[in-house]
Amino acid sequence: LAEAATPERLEDDWITNFFDKCRLISDEEMQILWSKVLAGEASAPGRYSKRTVSILASLDKSDAALFTRLCSFNWVVENFAPIVFDANDNIYTEAGIFFGALQHLDKIGLISFEPLAGFQRMKLPQKIVISYYGELVEIAFPTTTGQSDNRLDIGNVLLSKAGQELAGVCGSASAPGFLEYTISKWKSMGLQVVHLHQSAGAVR
Repeated sequence: LAEAATPERLEDDWITNFFDKCRLISDEEMQILWSKVLAGEASAPGRYSKRTVSILASLDKSDAALFTRLCSFNWVVENFAPIVFDANDNIYTEAGIFFGALQHLDKIGLISFEPLAGFQRMKLPQKIVISYYGELVEIAFPTTTGQSDNRLDIGNVLLSKAGQELAGVCGSASAPGFLEYTISKWKSMGLQVVHLHQSAGAVR
C-alpha cells in the first residue's frame, strides 16, 4: 500500500464484489495480480471498476499471460497505448501476438481490435513527448498541419477501460527492439522522431 493509502474509504459493495470474485483463485501468479488490484484500489479508491474486477475474474491464466505480452508493446501516449501496426510482423508474432490472439483479447473485453481502420490520437500539438518504459521520445509533426490539429497513428489496437486499468499491474516488460521498430515506423510516415533519453526513476 502507498503511505497515503486510505483503505477505510473502500466501498463495501466493491469489497464484497472483489472477494466474491477472487475467493476461488488458487494460482499464485493470478493471486499476485489480484493483490495488486486490491492494493491499488485501497491506495486510490475508484481506480478499478467493478466491471474490471468481473473481467479479471473471467480470465484464465493463459488470457492474463497473453494480455501481459501485448502490454510489452505499450507506449504512453496520453494513456497506455499498445502499438500494433501489423500483427503479421515478426516483432509481434515472436511474442505470441497475432491476429487470432488479438481477436480473442477483443472478445473478452480487454481491447478493441480494428485490423483495417486502425486508431489515431487526434488534436495533438505540433510537438509531443511520449514514452516507452521510461524511454522518452519527441515527435514533431509537419508544420503544414497546424499547431493543434495533428494526428498520430497508433495502430490497430486500443485498450478498453478495463484494459487500461489492468495494464499498469499486469507485470509487463519492454519488448527487445520495439522502441527502434516503432520509431522507424513513425519516421516512415513523415514524422520527425527523436529518442531523447531515459527519464530518471521513470515508470512506464
